[in-house]
Amino acid sequence: MTKKLLYILLLLLLPLSAMAQERKVQNKPYIDYRRLHYGFFVGTHVQDIEFVNNGFVTDNGEEWYADVANYSPGFSVGVLADLRLNSYFSLRLLPTMHFGQNNLVFREQGSGERSKQQIRTTYIAVPLHVKCAAERFNNYRPYVTVGVSPMVNLTVKKQQQLLVRRFDTMIEVGFGCDFYLPFFKLIPELKFSFSPLNVLQKERNDLLDANYIKFTQSVDRVSSKMITLSLYFE
Repeated sequence: MTKKLLYILLLLLLPLSAMAQERKVQNKPYIDYRRLHYGFFVGTHVQDIEFVNNGFVTDNGEEWYADVANYSPGFSVGVLADLRLNSYFSLRLLPTMHFGQNNLVFREQGSGERSKQQIRTTYIAVPLHVKCAAERFNNYRPYVTVGVSPMVNLTVKKQQQLLVRRFDTMIEVGFGCDFYLPFFKLIPELKFSFSPLNVLQKERNDLLDANYIKFTQSVDRVSSKMITLSLYFE
């Protein structure tokens, strides 16, 4: 009796397995064969800053440490130009604008006194990525990207606790999947960005309040990071 039940289950599962591997009609079957194609994307991101505090002690014995107070989601929008290199690789140019902010807090080690700073950012970035995609199956195709993203911050504000440089460059790694719909490709992508550069401006000739120099003296390095979730339409 048990063997008969196993045979029946196998007979039921075999057609289901075949259906799972069955090839379906492909939407937009020739879109990936174009030499050059375009698109646009929108997304949300979270910015982060990594600090290297040095334990500087002021003349009156204060020792300040910088940290990120909390995270605020930002908005990203851009356009895409994709140049096909071969069946698996393409080169992508993605002019982008990122609107966001960093919320910083400075804590005095002894008294617990706090000082807050908000750094608003409007980045214009021009990332250049290499995209490596798997072979297409039915109407989806996963991929990874790696590249570099030069950017400029249009909203650097002076006379605050810390001053960051206007120009930065990030190394970026992304993961996504092409979904082929009847009229276009929909592509969700998760991207991780980090800067190898120190964007802290140590020369503070802009300061009107000399008491603020202690915050710059307490930090040796500031590095930018970002996580971006985007939806591409091609």
